[in-house]
Amino acid sequence: MNVHDSDRMEGVLRAAGGIGVERPEDADLIVLNTCSVREKAEQKLRSEVGKLAPLKRARPDLVIAVAGCVAQQEGEALLGRVRHIDLVVGPDNIAELPALVMEQMAGAPPMARTEFDTNAPRFLMWSPPPAEGALFEGRDARSAPVIALVTTMKGCDERCSFCIVPHTRGPERYRAAREIIDEVRRFVHAGAREVLLLGQTVNSFRDPSLPAPDREEGSALGNTDSDETQFAHLLRAIAREVPLWDPRSPKARGLARLRYTSPHPRHATASLARAHAELDVLAHHVHLPVQSGSDRVLRRMIRRYTRAHYVACAERLKRARGGLTLSTDVIVGFPGETEDDFAQTLSLVREVGFVSLYGFKYSPRPHTPALRLGDDVPETVKSERLARLFELAEALGAAHRAALVGTRQTVLVEGASKSEKGDLSHGRVQGRTERSEIVHIDTPNAGSLVGEIVEVEITRANKHSLGGALLGAPPPAAPGMHSRRLPLWKDATSPH
Repeated sequence: MNVHDSDRMEGVLRAAGGIGVERPEDADLIVLNTCSVREKAEQKLRSEVGKLAPLKRARPDLVIAVAGCVAQQEGEALLGRVRHIDLVVGPDNIAELPALVMEQMAGAPPMARTEFDTNAPRFLMWSPPPAEGALFEGRDARSAPVIALVTTMKGCDERCSFCIVPHTRGPERYRAAREIIDEVRRFVHAGAREVLLLGQTVNSFRDPSLPAPDREEGSALGNTDSDETQFAHLLRAIAREVPLWDPRSPKARGLARLRYTSPHPRHATASLARAHAELDVLAHHVHLPVQSGSDRVLRRMIRRYTRAHYVACAERLKRARGGLTLSTDVIVGFPGETEDDFAQTLSLVREVGFVSLYGFKYSPRPHTPALRLGDDVPETVKSERLARLFELAEALGAAHRAALVGTRQTVLVEGASKSEKGDLSHGRVQGRTERSEIVHIDTPNAGSLVGEIVEVEITRANKHSLGGALLGAPPPAAPGMHSRRLPLWKDATSPH
């Protein structure tokens, strides 16, 4: 979601006359986009602003803006606590960013704009950049990124006791299904191969223009709330109305993969499982956060499902699509978590067989109900449990990846391998399989593979990824494939 917000900030600034620079010294505006899910967010922000302090003193007209969830969480108070910040902008105020920046450049005093758009939600639509404009690294003549991010909703109504998101993102507001479909189509027409649908609880989606929810949902699992979601109908509408990629015409534009994140187990309905069974365009992987394997801890977290419910949903998804894999999120050391509670989490990880997971030590967040529970698990215990969790997760992931060596996989090439820092000249690219495994490919003329769907034989299993050899000759180099710079702010009245 933060990456998506950064993309949208880049878009509105570019539309107002912005171009980009790679060095802070060359900038007229620096935006720090923040996340407050983890602890010490403000300290990290203070450190980053501190690094810019000499530049700000040398150039007082430099505008330093803070966006994202720390901005929303702290608001105007941030201006008084962190020196050198000129502008604080919440996630719902991105569209106002150019005008706010111009006011700062005209000499306005520091200000905060952190208003939720609850009454009239706004969702910024992506537009292809102009031909002469600068594009992000890794985009070719298609003008769209290989993987496009499309938001379906914002906010969250779940109120999990540990989570600050409802405070920083507000209540759930759903985007119109027609607008989502149109944006997906726009991305695909511009060359995107994959679309990732975004939402804090992406699968709680509702829109009266879609078919009514499937009323049999939830009863078998004792969950009556989840039957209100129409997310599966949205997935079907996208698959029906957006041109799909045809392997018989691999160069033609079309949607090859559709993903979504992050779903809530409470809304992982039978209808969603049927969509995975019926829609080949849906990726064969779901990231389904569980947080704990203990019913007692889940109740304290206010997750509103049980371990049995989660396992049943996971098994239903895996039955719906052969080979589908799951990953998850886990919090260790939640207030009151005993060794037995943690052992239940480890047993759940084994039972479901996650191929990867993100693990976190509980950290108290402001404005969350869990603050009333205290923070009674010692830091040493949290660290020890997290290490045991990672040890199990790495063993499961290693076994999964080892089983793929020697197999043939279809890979969507996303760009240069992370180790190459965006440099395609080194002949190494990375992409993902249909089940989201990362695959590194060494090949000459690597740039020609970006955005292509290729057949690969898996030759090695790495710690967190795979290595593969390209099957068949690589396609010819794509025209216009070169590094491009980010936009730099400039006066909107300038002809240049």
